[in-house]
Formats: sequence, structure tokens, C-alpha cells
Amino acid sequence: MKTVENFIFAEDIPEKADIIFVPGNGYPEMAEHAARLYREGYAPYILPSGKYSVVMGHFSGVLSQKAVYDGNYDTEWEFLKDVLVHNQVPEEAILQEDNATYTYENAIYSRKVTDALGLKINKAILCCKSYHARRALMYYQKLYPDTRFYVCADSPDGITRENWKNTEEGIQAVTGEVTRIIHQFQLML
Repeated sequence: MKTVENFIFAEDIPEKADIIFVPGNGYPEMAEHAARLYREGYAPYILPSGKYSVVMGHFSGVLSQKAVYDGNYDTEWEFLKDVLVHNQVPEEAILQEDNATYTYENAIYSRKVTDALGLKINKAILCCKSYHARRALMYYQKLYPDTRFYVCADSPDGITRENWKNTEEGIQAVTGEVTRIIHQFQLML
């Protein structure tokens, strides 16, 4: 089980970077973390990414802190942008990618955005969910092979490296990630 934990739960201490990536989701915690890092001077840009889940076919809605983030959002990007603005990130520092419908597309379309803007990404911070970290990192590394990534993960649903094996929900989440990595790795070849 330690091997699974060490693989799935990627985590780094952040360093100054060229950009902060936030893959699409309905939790505000990752974007709030990105906003803190931005305010602390870790990167000049944040690129939240996402339209909605390909499975759902629409934005599934805000999954926590609904009283704080109570807007009517059509896309994950709109929601994440609102979280960032609400947390004192100026709009000019927030880049836009609102077409992705799954994690690999988050990376693919984010690369298109940074290329179109002529941004050279030598170092990047990736703010994502704790047990989603390895898969997100793999995809972003595939699209940014020359970039050093620093994963800054959050656990908005309470599933962590320390407790995932204590509940059925945690076991399903983590083993589901392992399965998705195995199946989706074929997409990357």
C-alpha cells in the first residue's frame, strides 16, 4: 500500500514558477491554493482549465463552499476564475482555457493557450486534488516535457495519503485513479 500512496499522492514544496495550472473541477480549494501562491509571488499567471466533465455533459456544479461561490457557472473555467477573483487574483493574471472535458484535455488545451501567448514554461506549479495528482502530473508532463513541475495538492473531500485506506470512499477513489492511469496511459502513447 505504501507504493500506491507514494505513486498516487505526488506532492512538492513549491518554487517560483512561470505559471500555476489548475485542472478543471468543481471544488474551490485548489483554485484558492493557487490564489495564495499567486499572492505570495510564486508565479505571474494562473491558468484554470475546463469546460465540464465529458461524462456529465455539463458543469456539475460547486462541490464545496456553495455559500461563498454561489454564481451560475456554465463551465469549470468560469467557476475557477470566480474563485481566483474572489481571492484577490487580478483578472489580467488569469488565463483562459474553457474547452477541456477531461484531464488529458486540460493539459492539451493549456499547452495551446501558453503557446498562443508565446509563454515559455520552464517551471510550473500544478494545483490539483491529492489523489488526482499523479494522473494530472503525467498529462501535463507529457505536454510540457521540458518543464519542471511542482505539485501542490489539496484534499477538499478529506481523502489524504494518510487516511485513504480507512474508508470505502477513499479506497475507491485511490484504486480508481490507479485504474484510470493504467487505461488512460494508452492515450498518451
